[in-house]
Amino acid sequence: MTEAADRLARAHASGEPVEPVRELLTDVDQAYAVQRELARRWTGEGARRTGRKIGLTSPSVQRQLGVDTPDFGALFAGMAVPEGAEIPVGAVLQPRVEAEIALVLDADLTQERHTITELIGACGYALPAIEIVGSRIRDWDISLLDTVADNASAGRYVLGGTPVPLPAAGDLRLAGMVLERRGEPVSTGAGAACLGHPLRAALWLADTLARYGEPLRAGDTILTGALGPVVAAEPGDVFEARIEGLGGVRAAFAKETV
Repeated sequence: MTEAADRLARAHASGEPVEPVRELLTDVDQAYAVQRELARRWTGEGARRTGRKIGLTSPSVQRQLGVDTPDFGALFAGMAVPEGAEIPVGAVLQPRVEAEIALVLDADLTQERHTITELIGACGYALPAIEIVGSRIRDWDISLLDTVADNASAGRYVLGGTPVPLPAAGDLRLAGMVLERRGEPVSTGAGAACLGHPLRAALWLADTLARYGEPLRAGDTILTGALGPVVAAEPGDVFEARIEGLGGVRAAFAKETV
């Protein structure tokens, strides 16, 4: 496991993708142990955790990797990009963009099995989000073990600036999404694409993290998972996502300098 963590840490530090780490791991528990080791190193260097992200919420992606469950990774303050700021070239390796619904908690979620009403009661508000996923694994040649160890392919994220209390957001399962690149639609979807319902994804996360002894806490941001197909990003790209009931959010990538 140490070798896998060292390999991924080298990619983070150098900005150069590395070979897959799956041959160094035996199961998903070891992959999460690598993820925790990387998080331990980052926090030791001053990183501050701000929440969690959920991945593999799409049935098609689950089929591609041969799994039937989502995965999760950690969010850190350095990953949060203010809306309007540009994402530097190289900040995310092999970047891809997806539109999501973000939830921000007002209360801790510490039970091993929560009810949906407990989850709703703990959510302060929702926001539209764009997540920029990236892989430290060369050519996105990933298995479940690779992406879990690689912090669920977390890169950067941008949140919309107008919080919407959960009751006012309406039925998130039916919330339609359009993701545009420079005004041209490149991905569409709805809340139902995220594990059937974004709140179902968040409930899975809350229960899973509590069982791991790392429960969600008040103030945490949860990226609940993609609402539509993921889109590759290039330098100079500008994306805008609009989600019904939540408004819009914009992510811009810096142009490559010569």
